[in-house]
Amino acid sequence: MLDISDLHVEVDGTEVLHDINLHIGWGETHVLMGPNGSGKSTLLKTIMGFGGYTITSGSIIFKGQDITRMPIHERAHLGIGMMFQNPPAISGLKLGKLLTAISGLKEDEIEALARSVNMGQFLNRDINVGFSGGEIKRSEVLQLKVQQPDFLMLDEPESGVDLENINLMGREIATLLEKDVRIVNRRRSGLIITHTGYILDYVDADQGHVIIEGQIRCHGNPREILRLVKEKGYGECLRCKQIS
Repeated sequence: MLDISDLHVEVDGTEVLHDINLHIGWGETHVLMGPNGSGKSTLLKTIMGFGGYTITSGSIIFKGQDITRMPIHERAHLGIGMMFQNPPAISGLKLGKLLTAISGLKEDEIEALARSVNMGQFLNRDINVGFSGGEIKRSEVLQLKVQQPDFLMLDEPESGVDLENINLMGREIATLLEKDVRIVNRRRSGLIITHTGYILDYVDADQGHVIIEGQIRCHGNPREILRLVKEKGYGECLRCKQIS
């Protein structure tokens, strides 16, 4: 589904991603880990097509189509969706209006989806204005449920979420990624940034990667990577090429 080859990215003239190579097949979910400032969110925003992230070389292929220079709205139309770690508050735009605009669903359909993530009472509120951390995350999940993208990118979905909301978020994300469907029949794939690894209790990830100083340094079994990082820190990933 997604193929990234020899990707180099600059921000304000400074190279922040180097030699990024990543393949995510149909139905696969990959996990991305790394220390703060290592380039995790930068990679997701580059894939999504945000401005300010200049690709100086390399390519991003999605569903067989080169999207390296494609505008963000066209990438979303192709089926790429993203949950942000810290999405902005947007005064003057109601959550319900946004969901209608991005989906074309009927009002009762949106209301049903909102109730499924305990967001029914938020549809007439400005997006993220006065929302708690858990409410913001549920709003992000709701937007993905409405958009129904083929490729989901989740930037620390468990960050700032209490135990009750982690359980709800985990179940909903697993459903979005079709984890209840055999992998040969899944049509959705995902790339998830995590620091804690809590999301792995709900989503059986297929592959894990560690990015350090803008470069993917090792890859392998996500739970083994997480265990090693917890025991020895990310420095160990600089000394190995493969964790299996």
